[in-house]
Amino acid sequence: MSELLTILAGTLRLATPLILCAMGGLFSERSGIIDVGLEGKMLAAAFASATIAAATGSAWAGLAAGIGIACLMALLHGLACITYKGNQVVSGVAINILASGLTMVFAVAWFHMGGQTPGLESSARFMPVILGQSLPVYLALAGVALTWWVVGHTSFGLRLRAAGEEPAALDAAGISVALLRYRAVLITGVFTGIAGTYLSIAANANFSREMSAGQGYIALAALIFGKWRPLGAFAACLLFGLLDTAAIRLQGASVGGIAVPVQLIQSLPYILTVTLLAGFIGRAVAPKVIGRPYEKEQ
Repeated sequence: MSELLTILAGTLRLATPLILCAMGGLFSERSGIIDVGLEGKMLAAAFASATIAAATGSAWAGLAAGIGIACLMALLHGLACITYKGNQVVSGVAINILASGLTMVFAVAWFHMGGQTPGLESSARFMPVILGQSLPVYLALAGVALTWWVVGHTSFGLRLRAAGEEPAALDAAGISVALLRYRAVLITGVFTGIAGTYLSIAANANFSREMSAGQGYIALAALIFGKWRPLGAFAACLLFGLLDTAAIRLQGASVGGIAVPVQLIQSLPYILTVTLLAGFIGRAVAPKVIGRPYEKEQ
């Protein structure tokens, strides 16, 4: 029983950034905006939160900084895709590249530690509080319930879904599609900001180069696999977290007396991502107008 509880706790810890990113991405994508930039926003937030937490000694200041920078990048994505009607995939990829480059440049320039930030004292981190889990873990679980309720059971959620399915009808009702989509991408910024903060000042004690390690892409895959629904995406994130936990516990394992390469074990979550998308992408129906800029009829 204790072994099972350990695995479940590890699964939840490793799934937390995926859950937060997936819930954030759901708001953006259900409004009709593709968000490939989940990875970049999370990475930028991880750097900002670790930097501010190191400077102030406050985890809460770090959280505010992480959310703030992620929201700024979300607004940049919105500006490119909503206001200027640019290609949404290209914009998301550009944000990922921008975050990857700038976090490394600033980390080296400011701290001279090879791309890392200084280690944080426990007072500047979100330490485990209940059942060995830190506050962002519970924020992620609350985020799933909140997303399920907002998207499926509120007038804002109804309008959000309409923006991704029938934006012309929304416009005809006197509701600004552009404003609604901006609100959606800002919500995405809040979720990815918490995810990045979790990586650097809760799960770890500093920022390190490319520490998001593709988790934003995995969260996007979980969102697609979950058919753009909160509970489906949540289940997919837990599945990825479980496999990641198993990969960690299997390191050093052997088959028939032959050691299994660590690299093979570490690649299992990514292999699962490709396998699931190859098998289920055709069955997941995306929002009708996702990726298409809305042109107001004259």
